[in-house]
Amino acid sequence: MTRPAEVLMCPPTHFDVRYAINPWMQPAGVPVDRRRALEQWNGLVRTLGRYVRVSLVEAQPDQADMCFTANAGLVHGNAYIGSRFRHDERRGEEAHFDDWFAAHGYACKRLPDDVVFEGAGDALCDTDGRIWMGYGQRSSLGAAQALRDALSVEVVALRLVDPRFYHLDTCFCPLRAGGVVYFPGAFSPESLATIEARFARSERIAVSEDDATALACNIVDLDRVVVLNRAGAMLGSRLARRGLGVHEVDLSEFIKSGGAAKCLVLPLPAGTAPARRAVHPSAPLIRAQEQPVST
Repeated sequence: MTRPAEVLMCPPTHFDVRYAINPWMQPAGVPVDRRRALEQWNGLVRTLGRYVRVSLVEAQPDQADMCFTANAGLVHGNAYIGSRFRHDERRGEEAHFDDWFAAHGYACKRLPDDVVFEGAGDALCDTDGRIWMGYGQRSSLGAAQALRDALSVEVVALRLVDPRFYHLDTCFCPLRAGGVVYFPGAFSPESLATIEARFARSERIAVSEDDATALACNIVDLDRVVVLNRAGAMLGSRLARRGLGVHEVDLSEFIKSGGAAKCLVLPLPAGTAPARRAVHPSAPLIRAQEQPVST
């Protein structure tokens, strides 16, 4: 799949850790600094805006995690396959994302009612047109076959076994330049064997647990440029040796909810729908003083 010409994002207007649906989320812990979260999000917008167009979906006051647009669904050509979230706390997002994609000309689809599917958090497309599908923490195994049926593409299912890495994009990134960045400890032995069979040793970049827990695999891949929260010296060096420019953007506030760069972005392929309002990379969408600050 070609580099996205556009990405969909959602301002963190109402972002907070109000509940716990993964081990990162600690409602009684250090609170989200929403002003700082906004600054970090604007920094990501400006970085991405140097390479792609950034469009917005409006934040909703009762949806604290809606800024993680990767989980909205999967865009494949002109088709939008909406998510069906595992947890009640996020199911309210579904209608808002469905409405946005319907209003912008996409062919909106749903997987069968008994399938849990958390969008591009668990369904990652590579340059050969296949989809790598994470299951076992959020999305169900049935999502893999449902995507095969809906899109007529190869889908490789990978079982996630570490609750910290609850979506595939938190521990696995197939690079457009070739190869893969991944954290081996996130996968079942069988799925790890699948990764190692599909990628030659020279193509595999296995990250340390320290990098993994900084969500270094949660990469926005823009062909020759990658954007992520943090890369350790070894990971940064290995990416650079592949000819990739590495942009690190501090997203520490969002890691309190278990997300980073890729979680905050939904790629939209070029030419799939009418033009949308874009964000100029040098102009923050929302000023910090317009945001309430968590206490």
